[in-house]
Amino acid sequence: MECRDQETEAAHTLNALVSGAVEGLVSDVLILDNGSSDGIQKLAEAAGCRYYGDWDMKDVLDGARGDWLFLIEPGARPQPGWIEEIFEYASVTRDPARFSDSRTFRKPLLKRIGRKRSALENGVILTKRQAVSLVRSGFDLEKLASGLKKRVLRSEIIPAWVTRRDSVTAD
Repeated sequence: MECRDQETEAAHTLNALVSGAVEGLVSDVLILDNGSSDGIQKLAEAAGCRYYGDWDMKDVLDGARGDWLFLIEPGARPQPGWIEEIFEYASVTRDPARFSDSRTFRKPLLKRIGRKRSALENGVILTKRQAVSLVRSGFDLEKLASGLKKRVLRSEIIPAWVTRRDSVTAD
């Protein structure tokens, strides 16, 4: 997860990943910081994540544990059923995938038309081997995820923009 001053959003995502860690799916969470001035480093350390304040994607991937990577935006939250589906998916294929659009949290039609979506908006899962073969110096998670042909999983994800919208409304 790549962050810049997104401590609150990252906390929401980490909370959602706990069940994946309990089930043995999530073995490692990496926080890639892009110069935050908030408490993201303390959050990462308290949650048992590995924090990278100065990083190169090649080095990050070399240190990642596990055969699969889950790239996610701070604030995004996979919905119930995601753990079982990823276990099943990873057992039968090696193709990159993304989660389905949330049916509950959707932008209004006119805001969806013609907008460029982030490659990470629906999360991305891919093998570490694929990521290592694609990455170049200077890559970030967005660049790594863009251009991948991804299968669409049945499980939904609440996109990060929902959390950002909620935190703006709460202020």
